[in-house]
Amino acid sequence: MSFGEETKRAARGGIVCAGNLIVDRVHTLSYWPEEGNLAEILHQDLGVGGGAVNVACDLGSLGLPARIALAGLTGADTDGAYLAERVASFGVDTTAVRQTTEAATSHTHVMSLPGRSRTFFYHGGASALLNAEDVEPETFAAAGFKLFYLGYLMLLPGLDRLDADGRTGASRLLERAKMAGLETAVDFVSSENPDFAREVSAALPWCDHVVINEIEAGRVAQLPLRKLNGNLDRNLMLRAAETMLELGVRKNVIIHAPELSLWQAVNEAPLITKSLRLPPEKIVSPVGAGDAFCAATLFGLHEGWSRERTSAAAHRAAARCLTGATATDGIPPMSMILQEIKDNA
Repeated sequence: MSFGEETKRAARGGIVCAGNLIVDRVHTLSYWPEEGNLAEILHQDLGVGGGAVNVACDLGSLGLPARIALAGLTGADTDGAYLAERVASFGVDTTAVRQTTEAATSHTHVMSLPGRSRTFFYHGGASALLNAEDVEPETFAAAGFKLFYLGYLMLLPGLDRLDADGRTGASRLLERAKMAGLETAVDFVSSENPDFAREVSAALPWCDHVVINEIEAGRVAQLPLRKLNGNLDRNLMLRAAETMLELGVRKNVIIHAPELSLWQAVNEAPLITKSLRLPPEKIVSPVGAGDAFCAATLFGLHEGWSRERTSAAAHRAAARCLTGATATDGIPPMSMILQEIKDNA
């Protein structure tokens, strides 16, 4: 029996992932060139990307014992067809993926250096047109889904823009999801938008769970989370998490960084979990590691796990993602991750 067959028969529970639907072309470079110079593309991989797609596919790879669905916009083109087919292969329901003839499917050229960071060249396309009316959380709630994930905020202009009432499309969509009875979770992208804090803050009162990296957390709280020497400032990380709770996050703020994560739950002591370190030679690409962390976190939240167990699994999922070329490669079943945690306890 395939995972897809199992999830189609699941009667209750489930996670719907809405937001950016992107095709990724990942180019592995020989080195990073100066302007005007040439670098060789050593290898190219085609994959899917964006918060919604990556999290949905990773949940499929992890083997979430419930339904997984994807919602968003693609173009009516070959990239859109490839994305839908690729996502469906992970056992994800793509019924709520809509097509538009007004724009091409969103796509990214990812320039990656093995063992180092990556640079993105992004075309917003169809995802840039996504608005609150394009997604129907009420339908998923009526079908018994449990969690509604929206990502990435700050890369969805149709949902990020502030209106005359100081609200955003994302805040109204998340409010509808909450009113329908779904738990809500969001993730962001590290945008340089000068209105980052204001636009994100508009959505936070309708968020149960926020999964965010240290760069984005610093921009929301308007705090420098790294010291001048580059080290994380744990005190300011905690303050950033507390700020987001003060801004309205209802249950959990999880800030992750390459070194560690900080999980601040309402009325609980903060939980610090160190990251799993991999030798540089084992790192194929860092693309999608944050989404793998998010997916495993949502898995644990859906299953009602402890923070400690969920956080340990999230770090291992992120580390496994580093060994794959695209954002959705390298993720093993959750049973394997839990066995690794047990073996290394």
